[in-house]
Amino acid sequence: MQVVVNSPNVEYTNKYIISKYDYQYVEAQKEESSIAVNTLTEKLMFRTQRKVPKLGVMLVGWGGNNGASFTAALIANKLKLSWTTRKGNQDANWFGSVTQASTVRIADEVHVPMSHLLPIVDPNNLIIDGWDISALDLAAALKRSEVFPPDLVEVLKPHMEKRKPRAAIFNQDYVAENQKSRADNVLNGSKLDQVKTIMDDIEEFRNQWKLDEVIVLWTATTERFTSIVEGINDTAENLSKAIKSNYKDISPSTLYAYAAISKGCTYINGSPQNTFVPGLIELAEEKKVFIAGDDFKSGQTKLKSVLVDFLVSAGIKPVSIVSYNHLGNNDGRNLSAPEQFRSKEISKSNVVDDMVASNSILYKPGEKPDHVVVIKYVPYVGDSKRAMDEYISEIMMGGHNTLVIHNTCEDSLLAAPLILDLVLLAELFSRIEVKKLESEDAEYTKLHPVLSVLSYLCKAPLVPKGTPIVNSLFRQRACIENILRACTGLPPETNMTLEHKVPFLMSQTAYEEPQSKKVKLENGK
Repeated sequence: MQVVVNSPNVEYTNKYIISKYDYQYVEAQKEESSIAVNTLTEKLMFRTQRKVPKLGVMLVGWGGNNGASFTAALIANKLKLSWTTRKGNQDANWFGSVTQASTVRIADEVHVPMSHLLPIVDPNNLIIDGWDISALDLAAALKRSEVFPPDLVEVLKPHMEKRKPRAAIFNQDYVAENQKSRADNVLNGSKLDQVKTIMDDIEEFRNQWKLDEVIVLWTATTERFTSIVEGINDTAENLSKAIKSNYKDISPSTLYAYAAISKGCTYINGSPQNTFVPGLIELAEEKKVFIAGDDFKSGQTKLKSVLVDFLVSAGIKPVSIVSYNHLGNNDGRNLSAPEQFRSKEISKSNVVDDMVASNSILYKPGEKPDHVVVIKYVPYVGDSKRAMDEYISEIMMGGHNTLVIHNTCEDSLLAAPLILDLVLLAELFSRIEVKKLESEDAEYTKLHPVLSVLSYLCKAPLVPKGTPIVNSLFRQRACIENILRACTGLPPETNMTLEHKVPFLMSQTAYEEPQSKKVKLENGK
């Protein structure tokens, strides 16, 4: 089912959905005793390609918990599998996916799945491949992960055991020492040799399945941060020279991204390390290839971005945020090393910054809450992550309000739907173009190569240089929804609903008091 908007501002051709749209925004400047505000309107025309491509996805870390769970979920949903649990039969679904399991409001009592606004790739048609430092086939990897129940793993086994990861780049300097025991499927050679092999893998995958597009996504374990070094990774040219000279401090994730961008493939970083060094971002901009990241925003951090937004917007001042995490999967094992933990700590800690900075009544310039993040590896809990948070806030007249939250979540079952959303939305946004309506010589242009519109799904959103970072979850989702609405010819969702508040906009039937209420009042007299 596809939403069709009947409007003089929307045109449906065989190739495109074309929408005329008045984009209204505000510029403001603080002066000594006032704030000067200018309201601006840009008349735009959006054009969205209707043809959905045959899409392939290559996962870095395919045999990890996230990669194996994502692949298993794709198969289970495609085959419409059902299995028995202690609470009865369970059907395969995509709960947790914003594209597959959330809706948008069209009108009163009319809500449609987000995926129905514009043509989007059907998850059942995705083709999957990837790399992993472990040689285990995907069936064995799924069993090792202990994410899905054994009965379901056995049903999936025939569909997964022939899927084997390609040899992957491994650099012990970037991950914890304990990861070495998994590394039995490793690419050899110089960094340039490794990049060429990854590029050949992408091309082979594309040709094998006759794909229109390939998206590469990092779902491997967390790397340590990379130093930004002048003359090495600060420009696209210097990064290319550094790879050719086999410079030691170039991370595997940066090499994958370099290879993907060089092949014209969108690259998404699902871990917190700084894969996108300045030279890599410049390369993506030069080649006009989309990149997005960093770090999947699944459980604890997603809740934090909601809760702090609520507190600050309610005029309550969070002064202390302490987060403890117990995690027993391989990600937790890797994060037990200080340098890898530091990457995760940064992505988790910065999630409140923009919300704090937005309220100068509560916070003085430069003031922030005490924010502590602790992650401990506890093997017994496996993929069932424990997150415990304490929020202490100042309220009126020196009072305090403390919220303590315990969150138990199955880590990979939250991450797998995010992988799906990142892939589907990245592909969809690659088909959207926009131009100025009133300019005769204006040409359509795609969105900026840094896909900040995907911030809703990432802990540490990557944004174009000079662009403010938004972490508020509701604003991030509204951004995605309203861009899709603009392309469809629908107005933005303002939630004003004046048609139910202003008498002359309300229908006579809606404005009249219900008969039952009238009777009740009359009886009361």
